[in-house]
Amino acid sequence: MGSPVVLGIESSCDETGAGLVRDGRLLGHTVASSMDEHARFGGVVPEIAARAHLHALTPVVRGALADAGLRASDIGAVAVTTGPGLAGALQVGLAGAKGLAYALGVPLYGVHHLAGHVAADTLAHGPLPDPCVVLIVSGGHTSLLLVRDLARDRIVHLGDTVDDAAGECFDKVARVFGLPYPGGPAMDRKAREGDPRAVHFPRPLTAGPPEKRFAFSFSGLKTAAARWAESHRAAGRPLPVADGAAALQEAVADVLTRKAVAACTEHGVGTLVVVGGVAANSRVRTLAEERCAAAGITLRVPPLRLCTDNGAMIAAVGDLLVRAGAAPAPLDVSIDPSAPLEYAALHPVAAGRPVAV
Repeated sequence: MGSPVVLGIESSCDETGAGLVRDGRLLGHTVASSMDEHARFGGVVPEIAARAHLHALTPVVRGALADAGLRASDIGAVAVTTGPGLAGALQVGLAGAKGLAYALGVPLYGVHHLAGHVAADTLAHGPLPDPCVVLIVSGGHTSLLLVRDLARDRIVHLGDTVDDAAGECFDKVARVFGLPYPGGPAMDRKAREGDPRAVHFPRPLTAGPPEKRFAFSFSGLKTAAARWAESHRAAGRPLPVADGAAALQEAVADVLTRKAVAACTEHGVGTLVVVGGVAANSRVRTLAEERCAAAGITLRVPPLRLCTDNGAMIAAVGDLLVRAGAAPAPLDVSIDPSAPLEYAALHPVAAGRPVAV
């Protein structure tokens, strides 16, 4: 008999996702987004997100089961994002997951959201090589990681963002440029019409002390783009948005891929995995392909549908934990909205520190 079917639930931000995975294979998944409800505010409103999760959770679980051709009684374990993320949004997902696990009499696993992004690639390309370098790029996180056994080993941080993440930079500059929310996809579309060499934006932390060689900083780049736009408007000149978008995108992609390839080379690792919402950016993907090919590094990037937040990636972590024999979460498992990424399993309790299993 094979491993149990694992239901994964994701509700850390503005997507409500449910996915079903068994033995590393994605059986079905569904995602509902409340993005349109946040657009007029220019960003995610936590209260709106939490309310949207309440309405969407049951339908997405049913949708994932229907997509897989399964019934609730076929579920053998439940995995849920317990951090990081918006507190109210995480609470909705955890409450739903606890209820399902209790009703079905199956174990519950708390999962770190970022580990889910890493595991998403396994659903498309199979098990991760041991070791591999992982570049996580999303709206709130930019990190370079050394990953061995995702279900068992501690995740090593080679470098993290010291201020704004890459996706946050895209969102904030898009607003300055007058582009719609979410800024990342809007910048990507607009950049295709522009010249990336028209504006020279800085490449933060590409030169400096050795201890910062794998760290990221996008706050200064964001400010440089804002000042560039302001100078045009102050002089009464039309803002060449397409050129600005293309140049900014090129700067972000250059920094991300340059550091990621350097990390692989320095640590003797032959595989780079790029995950997270910004992994869907066309220039990031293209430049990563070019630089990995030149360096003899294998590049793995999940398909677009698995780059953004989804329940399948949480189910993938749960499936790995089940097959590794990891202990389920305790009954008093809670959330940790600012949980650091140390292990894939995240079982925090309300009155104490997160417990990594």
